[in-house]
Amino acid sequence: MAQYKFEGDFENITEPQLEFINKVVQEQDLDVNKVVFQPVGKPGDNFTSNVKRICIEGNNGNMNMIIKIAPSGETQRMTFMTEIVFKNEHLMYVVILPKLVSLQKEAGVPEDELLRFAKCYGSFNEAPNEIIILEDLCESDYVMLDKFESLSDECMKGVLKSFAIFHSLSYALKYKEPDTFEYYKSQLFDVWSLMAENPVFKTHNEVFVMAVQALLEEEDHKNIVKTKLAEVFNLLTKLNKWEQNNKHSVIQQGDAWTNNIMFKIGEDKVQTVMIDYQGSKNNNPVADLLYVIFNCTDHETRVKHFYDWIDYYHAELEKSLSNFGLKANYVYSRDQLDADVKRYGKVMFGMSVMLANLLMRDTKEASELMEAMKTTADMKELMESMGSQVLQHETIIRARKKIVDLIASFSEFGLF
Repeated sequence: MAQYKFEGDFENITEPQLEFINKVVQEQDLDVNKVVFQPVGKPGDNFTSNVKRICIEGNNGNMNMIIKIAPSGETQRMTFMTEIVFKNEHLMYVVILPKLVSLQKEAGVPEDELLRFAKCYGSFNEAPNEIIILEDLCESDYVMLDKFESLSDECMKGVLKSFAIFHSLSYALKYKEPDTFEYYKSQLFDVWSLMAENPVFKTHNEVFVMAVQALLEEEDHKNIVKTKLAEVFNLLTKLNKWEQNNKHSVIQQGDAWTNNIMFKIGEDKVQTVMIDYQGSKNNNPVADLLYVIFNCTDHETRVKHFYDWIDYYHAELEKSLSNFGLKANYVYSRDQLDADVKRYGKVMFGMSVMLANLLMRDTKEASELMEAMKTTADMKELMESMGSQVLQHETIIRARKKIVDLIASFSEFGLF
């Protein structure tokens, strides 16, 4: 692409996307000499987007950006609900996140307590050429941690503080500008509920359950998985309807697993930034809390810290709400939080087991699965291919431990 001064790996990017990238690059006034495209991460690090880093070299300086590119193939777009998830993320980065931070600034919140999110340099939201261009947080010493390792107590507290601030801003917006909150809420689509309402997923859920059971050794564990996964889609639908008029609901991040969080680990504190808002929607705050706790930590860590984490989240929520003259006891009490943790336990177990089967795969297995997702339009065939895929011994051990850990934790905390 000589006219754009582009080099490197950009062969799967469409012409409209390349034009938009060039436009955003030129807006930086760097007097560009070249723009080099580099891959980011490995297969399985991101299932819904093609993520690349662009390194811009210019006479007026250099800079990097991260680009999230929508797949253009019709089958892959349908499987991943691409138009919906990119619309969600476009709205979050372009409209909602800046609005939430503006509320903090108006309230005089100190700079170091402002909600941190990657700067969005541009977002093109015309299907099938969606693309989002973001700040490269690695330039600010943020790193991505190993998805196969449990997050530490310190890292979890960094995430929970970020969630407490993020959720508190939904409450602030609800009380200051209720019509604005309702509009945002109406524009975000719940991908999990769309899956739950899809008869194909319900019909062929049994295939997926059998694939998960094949990872397990104990009959008790197999029976628990079968029973709990049988009801997960109905629970999702029921809870989604309940949240539509729930005064405690917030705009949630929606997909807080390890690869969607960047960490800046200092000597005395851990800072975190969420980097994916494709699953954002109106939901209960505990949906974010339980999602990150059960998908990003192991049983040993949870047993030590679970109740402390819930305490810590609520304390940080109260602290952030106080910036707006709001009291947690009135907005979202600790008793309500505890009740919601119980309410969401069953559905979160099912979601976590589904994700364990997906996220514990190694690079080669993830590549094979992503290829099947690109080329298989029939959902039954896709779910059967997931079930029949031959997994490495290490993957089976990893996934088994993840699921057995989930069973142990949900039993320990009385969440079944």
